[in-house]
Amino acid sequence: MNQHTGEPANERYPTLHAQLTGFLSDVELDGVKATGERLVEAAGGIDALPDYKVMVAYGGGKDSTYVVAFVRAVQLHLALNFGRTFTLRVANMRHAGVPRAVMENIDRVYRALGLLDDDRAELLTVDHTLVRPFHVDLPLPEHLVAINRVDVLMNGHRAAGDGRPTFCNSCNLAVADFYGRAAWFDGGVDVVMTGDSRREQLLYSAWIMRLAKASGVDVQECRTMGFRGILLALRGIGDTYFRELFGDDSESELAEREVSTGDRSMQPQFISVYDLVSYRVHDHWDLIVDFLGFQFDELAFSFSESDCANPGLMAHLRALRAEFVQGRTYDEGLAEYLELAEELMHKKEMPQNLVDLALGRYDTAAKRAHRRRLADEFAQEAFGLSEEALVAMVFSPFTDRGERLAAFLERCHPARAAEADRIHAVLGTDGAADDETAAWLQDVSGLGLTHLRTLYASGLVDFGTPGTIISRVRAGDPHKYHVATVDPVGGAPATELISGR
Repeated sequence: MNQHTGEPANERYPTLHAQLTGFLSDVELDGVKATGERLVEAAGGIDALPDYKVMVAYGGGKDSTYVVAFVRAVQLHLALNFGRTFTLRVANMRHAGVPRAVMENIDRVYRALGLLDDDRAELLTVDHTLVRPFHVDLPLPEHLVAINRVDVLMNGHRAAGDGRPTFCNSCNLAVADFYGRAAWFDGGVDVVMTGDSRREQLLYSAWIMRLAKASGVDVQECRTMGFRGILLALRGIGDTYFRELFGDDSESELAEREVSTGDRSMQPQFISVYDLVSYRVHDHWDLIVDFLGFQFDELAFSFSESDCANPGLMAHLRALRAEFVQGRTYDEGLAEYLELAEELMHKKEMPQNLVDLALGRYDTAAKRAHRRRLADEFAQEAFGLSEEALVAMVFSPFTDRGERLAAFLERCHPARAAEADRIHAVLGTDGAADDETAAWLQDVSGLGLTHLRTLYASGLVDFGTPGTIISRVRAGDPHKYHVATVDPVGGAPATELISGR
C-alpha cells in the first residue's frame, strides 16, 4: 500500500511508467520491451512472472543508477501490458569508503521510482554479513569499519599506498561476497541484471580463472558451476590473498573475509542490458539528474563513479608520498595522480563537463589545500586514520624487517630516531614488548602490534614481478597509467606506473 494515499502500489504504475519512459529514447524503449520479452521467456511464461525475482546490484553511482531505472521500467512495462510482473530486488553494498551522500542519492532514486513502498520491490542494504531492509539512516556496523580500516592499512603498507591495491583489492573481494549474499538471501533470485557487456563478463571471468588457477583452485570444476563457480574461484583467490596479507595462522581474519558462495541448489542467470542502452551519462543526463534527483557530491564523486570517496584518498596518498617519502612537494604528487585520473576518465567516456568538474576542484592552490583538508577529514571520519598514519603507510617503514624504518624516523619522527634499535626489537619478536614503544607504534601507524609484526616479516610488494598475488592482481588491473615524475634521488625525469580510480 502507498503510505501516503492508501492506494495499492500498482495503481501508481501508469503514472510512474509515463514519467520514467518519458526520459527514455526510442532505442531504450525498444530495449525495455526486448528485456521484458526475455524475462517472460526465462520465467517460463507470463503466468510465472509473479513468482520470478530479478536482482540489480546497486553501487549508488551514476551508472548503476541508470541500470536500476531501466529495470524498473521493464518491471512497470510488464505490469501494465500483461497484468503481471516480477519482484525487483535492489541490493546496495556498503563499506567505510561510502559516504552518507551515496545513501542519500539512493534514497532519492528509490523515491523517484516509487520503490520504497512497493510490495513488488525488495530493497536491501548489505553490510558485509549483515543484510537489512534499506533505510537512508542505517548506521554502518562498527565491525565492518574495523575490517575495512585494517585492510586499507595492511594493503597500503605492502603497496606503499598505491591506489588500487590499498583500497580496491580487498574491496573487490568483498563485492564478490556481496553478490553471493545478496543473490541467495531469503530464498534467492532467479536473475541478476547487469550493465556489463557480455565481452566484459567473459574477460573478467577469464582473469578470475587465471588468478584462481595460480592460487591452486580447481578451475575446471568452477567452470562447470556458472555464477557459483565464479564465486568459488574468488573464494580461493581471497583465501590466498588474505593468507599472504595476514599470515597462514590468522584464522579469524581469514574466516571473516571468506567469500560467500551461495547455495548449490539455486543458480541465478545473468542478463546484460549493455547492448540495449547507452552508458554515456550525457545521453540520459535529464533522467539521472532531473527526474531521479542524483547529485554529484563533492566527496562521493571524485574521478570515476560517484559511489565512493576513496579515489580522493588515493590522490591524497600519492601527494603525501611525494612530500614525505620523496622530499618533493604535495602538489607535485597530486599533479601526477590527476594525470592518471584524467586518462581514466577519458577512457571511461565521461562527459567533458564531469571531467572539468573533477579536475577543477584542484586547479588553484586554495582548492588543493581544501581538498587536502577534506581528504584528511574523511580518512579520520571513515577509517579513523590521521594524516600521520597515512604518511606512515606511504613510507612503508615496517616491511622488509624495517628496511625503511630509520629513514622514516629521521624524516617524520626525529625525536625517536635514536630508538630505532628498540623499535626493531619490538617488531622482530613474538614476545612481550615494552608498553610505551608498542603504544607509540600503534598511535603512529593505526595498527596493533600483531599486524605490525606481520608487516615486519613481509616484503614491500615488487609490482614488476609476479611473485605475490598482490602484484598479480595489479598486473591484470586496467586502472593504471605511466605518469611523468622525477627520480627522487637524482632529480632526472622519469616515469612511474601508478594505479587508481
